[in-house]
Amino acid sequence: MARKTTFLFIFFCFLLILLPLSASAECKCDLTETTGGSGHKNKALKLKIVAILSILIAGAFGVSIPSFGKNISTFHPENNIFFIIKAFAAGVILATGFVHILPDAYESLTSPCLSPKPWQDFPFTGFVAMVSAILTMMVDAFATSFYQRLHLSKALPVNDDDKEMHAEHEGHVHVHTHATHGHAHGSAFASSDASGSGTSDLFRHRIVSQVLELGIVVHSVIIGISLGASGSVKTIKPLVAALTFHQFFEGMGLGGCISQAKFKSKAVAAMILFFSLTTPVGIGIGIGISKVYKENSPTALVIEGIFNSASAGILIYMALVDLLATDFMSPKLQTNFKLQLGANFSLLLGSGCMSLLAKWA
Repeated sequence: MARKTTFLFIFFCFLLILLPLSASAECKCDLTETTGGSGHKNKALKLKIVAILSILIAGAFGVSIPSFGKNISTFHPENNIFFIIKAFAAGVILATGFVHILPDAYESLTSPCLSPKPWQDFPFTGFVAMVSAILTMMVDAFATSFYQRLHLSKALPVNDDDKEMHAEHEGHVHVHTHATHGHAHGSAFASSDASGSGTSDLFRHRIVSQVLELGIVVHSVIIGISLGASGSVKTIKPLVAALTFHQFFEGMGLGGCISQAKFKSKAVAAMILFFSLTTPVGIGIGIGISKVYKENSPTALVIEGIFNSASAGILIYMALVDLLATDFMSPKLQTNFKLQLGANFSLLLGSGCMSLLAKWA
């Protein structure tokens, strides 16, 4: 866990360094945004400070609800209400990938500020998103299978004494065929399988929560830098409210995954803090580099487009495969028609609300 958290931190720091460096690139395309006078800039700065506070509070509150509310029966993973809330959150994450991030990536990588070759000759947005989704699936599959093999090798050690006992036991079974004897061993194997399955599911939840946070963090930093570097009050004002709701709903989705992963308290606190600070820190960096940042420079457009495409691929895969498919194909949902209806409605509501926010953010 410590190594994975360190990797996320190093990747985050690398991203923060790389994006501001792109600001120094020369811009070959005229900027369409006008900043106005000093009064206009002061008003924009005030709005950015408001955005930092509101997004920080909304993000922290949204991501904390599932973790701090786990003592309430409503938020228990086995509760029907939790399934409905999780479906809503998955819809939010799915809409974030499809409606918010992917169009932004496409706009960046097809900008007229980029040279026609190779950016106009090949659909890089879809390609990078596809590769990102495939790599996420590979990491998910390899990590899960590796842990399962490791768990089985520890749970079932083999040595000479075990082989002798197993041979004696097999001979015993051939002589005695009592129903109770067979029943006792059947329940023992079932208990072992259930324990292994539960541990495997827990490990999978931990992988899902960490990869999901990585995808969200990449996008959040880019959004923050873009907002912080903007000098237009007309652009910033609607973004403040839209991004506040955006961060809250996205936090709920991530918080549900963190809650199911059952991390230790320190790890939960670190993940909550990490998510809550990404967009505000991005805004702060954007404010700091606003005088030199050129959002239409080729370097900035390429970096933003590629990172957004990769982030979209991660979020779309995680929402469809690890969140929705896992829950919607589970026996609990398949055998309860009312819960199915509720979860489907909640999914449509979450994706619909998040898609609506795309009008402003």
